Amino acid sequence: MAKILVIEDNNEINQMIVNLLSEHYPVAGAYSGTEGLLLFQQESPDLVLLDIMLPGKNGDQVLSEIRKVSQVPVIMLTALGEKKLVSEYLLNGANDYITKPFDDEELLARVMVQLRQFRQESVTGGAQSIKNIYVDSSNFEISRDGERVRLGKKELEILTCLLEHPSQIFTKEQLYERVWKEQYMPGDNTLNAQLSNLRKKIALLDSEEEYIETIWGLGVRLAGDQR
Repeated sequence: MAKILVIEDNNEINQMIVNLLSEHYPVAGAYSGTEGLLLFQQESPDLVLLDIMLPGKNGDQVLSEIRKVSQVPVIMLTALGEKKLVSEYLLNGANDYITKPFDDEELLARVMVQLRQFRQESVTGGAQSIKNIYVDSSNFEISRDGERVRLGKKELEILTCLLEHPSQIFTKEQLYERVWKEQYMPGDNTLNAQLSNLRKKIALLDSEEEYIETIWGLGVRLAGDQR
């Protein structure tokens, strides 16, 4: 059975979440970032509910430490007015967020969805060949001849989207909306930055081949024949 770790410094909210989820899963509660990381090492949870504002190590530091060793789902617990921070957390590897105060059924549903998706990725992830490199989605890695490079969550999702439709040219709007699942706003440079990072990481393994090509005036797609 999946284990859940709740890292939330508000005692009332922490206990409410633990009581709610313990009806379905084994749950551990921590009240600071430092304590949360210690329990993460001890318990090896399958999902983490992580508050943004924490004593000790803050949510950003905790997320960074978790992502160094694991790709388990992380759902951020956020307060109203932390919208900008939410975007940064999602770009840095968080899987989802829920705003306090939240509905019990919605929280439980989000937990179940993330656990289901993570199990599916773990089972079906595998390593897929693209020209000279392999993509291991279960470990968020690309590799070649034993050399490995870690991808960020959005970098992997962009690459996976292109892999699923190898001949399709995606406009910036289409690719953004498929990966971020929200409407693209003209002038937003987020996708360009993620594509640039992805290209750089691929080039670390193979600088002689082009993997993602830009079709002038149209968009991007996988470059050339894939094998």
